[in-house]
Amino acid sequence: MSQTPDAVPAEPQAPYRTIQYEHTLNLAPILTHLGASLLVSTYQAGKAAVVGVCQGQLALSFHNFERAMGLAVRPDRLAVGARSQIYFLRGSPDLAPRVPPAGRYDGCFLTRSAHFTGDIHAHEMAWGGDELWVVNTLFSCLCTLHPDFSFVPRWRPPFISALAAEERCHLNGLVLVDGQPRYATALAETDTPQGWRPLKATGGCLIDVLSGATVARGFAMPHSPRVYQGRVWLLDSGTGRVVLADPATGQVTPVSELPGFTRGLAFAGQFAFVGLSKIRETSTFGGLPIAAQKETLKCGVAVLDLTTGRLAAHLEFKSGVDEIFDVQVLPGMRFPALSGPFADTDAAEAVWVVPGVT
Repeated sequence: MSQTPDAVPAEPQAPYRTIQYEHTLNLAPILTHLGASLLVSTYQAGKAAVVGVCQGQLALSFHNFERAMGLAVRPDRLAVGARSQIYFLRGSPDLAPRVPPAGRYDGCFLTRSAHFTGDIHAHEMAWGGDELWVVNTLFSCLCTLHPDFSFVPRWRPPFISALAAEERCHLNGLVLVDGQPRYATALAETDTPQGWRPLKATGGCLIDVLSGATVARGFAMPHSPRVYQGRVWLLDSGTGRVVLADPATGQVTPVSELPGFTRGLAFAGQFAFVGLSKIRETSTFGGLPIAAQKETLKCGVAVLDLTTGRLAAHLEFKSGVDEIFDVQVLPGMRFPALSGPFADTDAAEAVWVVPGVT
């Protein structure tokens, strides 16, 4: 194990936050083998973190986004969901060698614009070509963005009777296949304001977006549906489990049980990267199966070896971060630089790009 304390700022107007973390010594070799890094969001600490490798050692950088939640990754751009807007970061790989300190970074993403949605409780997001799909949790729908509107509703579960700012089912997770929404998760099949809350421990479901059918039920606050290697994965968050679901039969097969509220899931090679969170003393998490282990839950990223289902490595936040929302893989980059919307509070130098200046 190794431990590295980082003093980093919290929300833009807040004092600096001390973040301490530990990690297994094999995490850096795993990322190096994959030729990839990670992007991790935490709404509780208001940050997006890059987890990569520099000079053979694990390296982290933290960037302020107010209530950072869903992340969407493409080779040339990133999207980061925040409290009332979605930020867009453009890839600038030619700048990477010159971002100070020179030679540290092999990729670069710079915040260039934001779309103001209002506080729609945006959760997971995904790129479908040039189109960004957003889980609009407040309005119980999937939406896209248009410059003339706050958002454009595109799909809602069949059991949701009307578009309303009432968070009726807590729609939260999304995966695209061939550029189109394929599966979504919700905390309950309910059609009343906040109707999901009494059913949160057993009412979670996986929905086939194409047909509108609910194809698996009985989850405790599920999140992060994914399709990888031809199989449908998701997180049964309230039990701390990673599971496989068979949409044809509704059968659910547990793969691993982890010491945290599982939320945020990404794959690369033979590995799955799973976000782990501690849970708060609130009505939202009370009554979940995992609440019985509240005192032993961890926050960080677990790395599962899919060939064995066992924990291969982990990153654990010991202080400063208690909840993870999303985890994404940044392929082909060992440690990219990221310039967020509040670069002056990120303990990093600002990066300027001007036409005709090299």
